[in-house]
Amino acid sequence: MYRAPVGEIAFTLRHVTGLGQALGAGLFPTLSDDLLDAILAEAGRFASDEIAPLRKVGDRVGSRLDGHAVTTPPGWPDLYRRWTEGGWNALTGPEAFGGQALPHSLAMAALEMWIAGSVAFALAPTLTMGAVEALHMHGSETLKQLYLPKLVSGEWTGTMHLTEPQAGSDLGAIRTRAEPAGDGTYRLFGQKIFITFGEHDLARNIVHFVLARMAGAPAGTRGLSLFLVPKFLPGEGGGLGRRNDAFCVGLEEKLGIHASPTCVMAYGDGLEGAERGAVGWLVGEENRGLACMFTMMNNARLAIGMQGVGVAEAAFQQALAYARERRQGKAAGWSGEGMAPIVNHPDVQRMLLTMKALTRAARAVAYSCAHAIDMAGAGPEDERGHWQQRADLLTPVAKAFSTDIGVEVASLGIQVHGGMGYIEETGAAALWRDARIAPIYEGTNGIQAIDLVTRKLPVSGGDHLRGYIGELRAVAQRLRASSLDGFGTAAARLDAACDALSAATEHLLACQRDGRAEEALAGATPYLRLFGLVAGGASLAVAALAQGESDRVALCRFYAETLLGESGPLRDAIVAGSAGMAAAAAFLTEG
Repeated sequence: MYRAPVGEIAFTLRHVTGLGQALGAGLFPTLSDDLLDAILAEAGRFASDEIAPLRKVGDRVGSRLDGHAVTTPPGWPDLYRRWTEGGWNALTGPEAFGGQALPHSLAMAALEMWIAGSVAFALAPTLTMGAVEALHMHGSETLKQLYLPKLVSGEWTGTMHLTEPQAGSDLGAIRTRAEPAGDGTYRLFGQKIFITFGEHDLARNIVHFVLARMAGAPAGTRGLSLFLVPKFLPGEGGGLGRRNDAFCVGLEEKLGIHASPTCVMAYGDGLEGAERGAVGWLVGEENRGLACMFTMMNNARLAIGMQGVGVAEAAFQQALAYARERRQGKAAGWSGEGMAPIVNHPDVQRMLLTMKALTRAARAVAYSCAHAIDMAGAGPEDERGHWQQRADLLTPVAKAFSTDIGVEVASLGIQVHGGMGYIEETGAAALWRDARIAPIYEGTNGIQAIDLVTRKLPVSGGDHLRGYIGELRAVAQRLRASSLDGFGTAAARLDAACDALSAATEHLLACQRDGRAEEALAGATPYLRLFGLVAGGASLAVAALAQGESDRVALCRFYAETLLGESGPLRDAIVAGSAGMAAAAAFLTEG
């Protein structure tokens, strides 16, 4: 069973991603070292003792649709009630509306633990937190006063409605329409798919944030507006009024996250006697809806990155426990009686160490992104622009690298279990099934790679990224100068990986300057992988240097000498692989 690694998480926040230094500088006056430890400890307890025990029933029973109502698995509504009563939904919420305004990095650390307990359960509050941020930043004062207190507390939940059957990732193809009603509200008509927690029984009201198009709006994404569409309209004294014409008309049967209801939502069909046309309020300006929604999406992308970290940690813990118990064969050097625990076999050790190292690397990358978001809002005024650029740069990496790692580590976890990993009884397969969606939703990892290469890399002519690579090189120099024993060739390997990242970066910048867009796009996905691997390797080195413990030093060396070997081939694929890809791809489009 999962046990939250509270000590490791606290160490990463303090000594790897910079929260300890920020606390020492007084940048977060509402957070002390003692409060940080207390919050992490209780979040870990809740994840381990209350969420994780319901993971299996969530996977096996799932959510069910009866008419237009969704029932979540047994125990889940009560679990959600205890979660909100604990104040967890309010961690980063604005203080004016009942929130605690704590650092984003702390909230992401807590979210990792809740995700590890159950990905499906954590999805509901993940979306609500994003809804809070979007409404707080873009909503009218009236909407904020009416909806934010209940969203911040978690009494009501929030959703995000983008995708339609014909649109997929191409939001410019959205057809859902909004018609002004003449009283400041709009009536929405259309359908959305893949709506996470679009209907459920955890909360009394659900506040939908819906992208739609008004008559006469520009074509494509420039003509989208964002609307707040509640399940129940406002009633007397801010309570619940009549049912709005926004209904779940189908639940998707999915590979994983079975307990998370993935809904088909219909607006304006007049179902169950509702007055026809879903009543909505404009959030932000007309035809600026995508910019408003991106506030929510960027929040969600980092949170989805935490899904990769949380699932990876849970999969590693389960695989390690199994490997210590399962006995098979005679391992080299085994002197005990009978068969050896499989953890003694070198190939199993390789898999487990890979799982552990990649999980810690992904955690550090994701937490670093969260810390950059915090510093962009709370750091010294003259540094906030720098930190905003850093947050923008790291967001696609935190989402894509971490979720790829989640799938990779969960798959290795199945392999460690052997045949039992393929049997549902162990739960190893369920972790992989839950992990597999994360590289797809909230912008596929391919889209994240395109965003990194075409939008984030060229910022300031590439100078910000060059500065970041310089910071990674400085870590390699610190390794080389360290008096600690046991690093082996880690400094040289990290230096070489930085060289590979630098060469790939300059190549992609040149491609964009010269108009070779297809060549740059062909290298986008391997570039993101290279970026994440090098950043993760540097983070493990920072951790080892901060504490000097032999296990951290050994893990840094293992990562550098075993996993950073991908750096050179990835650079070659980026710099020289586009021509071969183009030639081979010609066969795909024929016939």
